Order: sequence, then structure tokens, then C-alpha cells
Amino acid sequence: MSTATYTVVGMTCGHCVSAVTEEVSQLPGVTGVDVDLASGGLTVTSDGPVEETAVRAAVQEAGYEVTGS
Repeated sequence: MSTATYTVVGMTCGHCVSAVTEEVSQLPGVTGVDVDLASGGLTVTSDGPVEETAVRAAVQEAGYEVTGS
């Protein structure tokens, strides 16, 4: 099992959280997604490592951005 954390910017409501959760959950191997609206925290749990570029792309598809590298 693998866990990775990211910071998402631009989320302002529960719908934002749902959109990010839905997009990231669709990535292959992802078994859990936890999004914290207040901090912008995104925790991705998966069977194995998930490419950071794939997570960034999923967050962008939802309309938001991952900060940092």
C-alpha cells in the first residue's frame, strides 16, 4: 500500500472537494482519496505508487491545481 499527500489550491466548497475526489478516485490503483477543504490537503491511498503527473492531471481535470512539486 502506498500513500501520497498533495496540496490543492482553488477549492472553496463541498462541490470542489467532490470534484477532486471523483477525478482522483478514477486513477488506476487508487483505493482511497481524502480531501480536506480547510487545508487543501489531498491524501491518495493506492495499491502501489501513482504517478504524480497523473494526480496533477486529475486535479486539473476537476478544475484545480496542485501546488509545489
